[in-house]
Amino acid sequence: MFRDVSSCNTYNYGDALYWDFRYIQEAGGAFDWYQRYSSLRPFVRRYVPTSSRVLMVGCGNALMSEDMVKDGYEDIMNIDISSVAIEMMRRKYEFVPQLKYMQMDVRDMSFFPDESFDSVMDKGTLDSLMCGTDAPISASRMLGEVSRLLKPGGTYKLITYGDPSARMPHLNRPTYGWNIFLYNLPRPDFKRPGGCSSTKSYLEPIPITEKGLLPADFVLEDPDSHFIYVCKKMDDTELRNIPTYPLTSEIL
Repeated sequence: MFRDVSSCNTYNYGDALYWDFRYIQEAGGAFDWYQRYSSLRPFVRRYVPTSSRVLMVGCGNALMSEDMVKDGYEDIMNIDISSVAIEMMRRKYEFVPQLKYMQMDVRDMSFFPDESFDSVMDKGTLDSLMCGTDAPISASRMLGEVSRLLKPGGTYKLITYGDPSARMPHLNRPTYGWNIFLYNLPRPDFKRPGGCSSTKSYLEPIPITEKGLLPADFVLEDPDSHFIYVCKKMDDTELRNIPTYPLTSEIL
């Protein structure tokens, strides 16, 4: 149920051994999944003050955290399931006090106490779990931990290839207490057919239907674009004001 296999292959992206082997092969290189910070910066700066304590899950060997520090961010904890990646990055940034690294599985982040972070950044980590075994269970454990670690008012930013039909069933659960904003961003190398221009603003959130889907008239300029889900953790007052809806056979 709710396992998205549209971009999965024979690799088990939820397995530490796969990632250890991959990072050994890459031997000190750098790779950013999906989007670089320059493209994501407007969304990050809108929701995350530079003084925030940030958790970067599945950091790998990406430059995202380094670029955020250059942009003024002061405290970024980076975790990854691969001990190879973490040791590599720890050595690379040992003289950058704003960056810290720990080997950790996102499905169990009990090392950190509740409400430890102002923001959690995820560029492809949930997607990796969705390609692994026991995908729905892994996703539920990860997202439960993310919700636990966020302070009220904090945000979980998910950058993913998964459209709302594949991701909202996992994200939009009352137990997480999230108010969700959706954005869509073309791939960095996307070129419109015939060099035509577009007046569309990618900085405006997409209105999601009551069923958590894209509007019927919404058109993806880039069929392989990325979705950005900004999940803001509501405080007690906001939670009390959420309307309740009866369960229907479609939901069950």
